[in-house]
Amino acid sequence: MRLPDSAHTARPWRIHELTRDFRLEDVWALPTPGGPGDFPRLVRLTASADPSRGSARAVRVLWAIRWKLGKLLGWDDSNAGVGTRVSTLRDRLPEDLLDAPAGPDVSELPFTSLYLIDDEWAAEIANRTMHGVLHIGWVPDGTGGYRGQMAVLVKPNGRLGAAYMATIRPFRHVVVYPAMLRAIGRRWQSQSDSDRAGPDTVMGDRRAPRRSA
Repeated sequence: MRLPDSAHTARPWRIHELTRDFRLEDVWALPTPGGPGDFPRLVRLTASADPSRGSARAVRVLWAIRWKLGKLLGWDDSNAGVGTRVSTLRDRLPEDLLDAPAGPDVSELPFTSLYLIDDEWAAEIANRTMHGVLHIGWVPDGTGGYRGQMAVLVKPNGRLGAAYMATIRPFRHVVVYPAMLRAIGRRWQSQSDSDRAGPDTVMGDRRAPRRSA
């Protein structure tokens, strides 16, 4: 379910410190009911997801078109990403987040983890069209439990980026995200209690690299 922007902006997320020049694009409630200790499980699930597979056919087609266009037009070239066209948001991390785990590797999509704390995980992506952030939080659901919440923040790259984001917005809202959330919900429900691991499994000891002097 899509949420109002205030569901993200009103919470004291640490991501606000890094993204003052980014635009909040979407906020979504994730169908992932759980308890206070289930956030690491959600992070693992999100980091291993591949929306171009296992989703509705329309979503797979849209992703295939996007990747082909990106290859044809050079949107995803190595010189268009984080560390080349744009600086990583890790350079903006305050000291306490620099000392926190960076978070898991994202296996299927070109995101790079920024930080992971008890109730937040953030990862960034950049290409020729935009610099984006995926933010996953763990919030009370109002009934004594918890659920996931996803926010997408973007910084479009000039006119190309603005036009691109405007073009894909209706597809994201009507097709891509609803199908992706349904897939997340199915995976969440299908995982047995024995698959649930403690926070250390996710946290690990991989640290966000410090800024160079």
